[in-house]
Amino acid sequence: IAGVHEVVNGEAALAIVNPSSALTVAYRGNAPFTAPQPVLPIAIIPSLDLCLFVVSSDTGLTYIEDIAEQKFPLRIALRGQSDHWLQQTFDDICAAAGFTMEDLKSWGGEDIREGGIPSASGPKFAAMASGEINAIFDESAFNWGNDTIPAGMTVLNMKEETIQKLETIGHKRAYARKEQFPNFPGDITTVDFSGWPVFVHADASDELVTQICTAFEARKHLIPWQYEGPLPLERMSRDCEDAPLTVPLHPAAERFWKKCGYLD
Repeated sequence: IAGVHEVVNGEAALAIVNPSSALTVAYRGNAPFTAPQPVLPIAIIPSLDLCLFVVSSDTGLTYIEDIAEQKFPLRIALRGQSDHWLQQTFDDICAAAGFTMEDLKSWGGEDIREGGIPSASGPKFAAMASGEINAIFDESAFNWGNDTIPAGMTVLNMKEETIQKLETIGHKRAYARKEQFPNFPGDITTVDFSGWPVFVHADASDELVTQICTAFEARKHLIPWQYEGPLPLERMSRDCEDAPLTVPLHPAAERFWKKCGYLD
């Protein structure tokens, strides 16, 4: 979230953050922010993603809320990058489900914050198989989620009360659908991790924002993104599943995209 601070402090005119919910939390002024941040998006680069909280099946856990109810001593693998938005997302999910990392440690649990995205052939899956850890929390779910069930893991579901608390903070609900993850026993309620908002200070001049939008439009066929082809500006300027727009566009951006025919 360094980009949020730099834009707000005037050190940068433009920044990108992932996921969209990070910008929403900043805009609403919830932790780790102490007040609403004056940031507005001009476009959202699409990237469909969600988080998964998985445990070893022998734990018997099925819901995230079970952890607090049973005071279960999970040894959980988290991303090594300390300033990754996953860290805040994890803390918020735990709090909404009724416990903290300190609680988990007091029950005999542990957090191992190292490495990157899990994979079936990677060290985190190996650590689960050996019993070194018994839980993983991470994003980029489409790269590893479907491999969890065959590896003897359970994907924890989330109760409605918990997801509603997270939505109040600024997180967005998502569903890991069985059609997307064929090995799952059914749909799983979780937290979204989609979108890369491109944003500016709320007081950024209309001229600057219009220049940035003009550059996007003129060079959309040259700017790389997650998939092939030009930037899909027609989706980047409106609320879409892979590009959640949960903070109002800067007014100059909204006018520009309307002029391009991307908005009604």
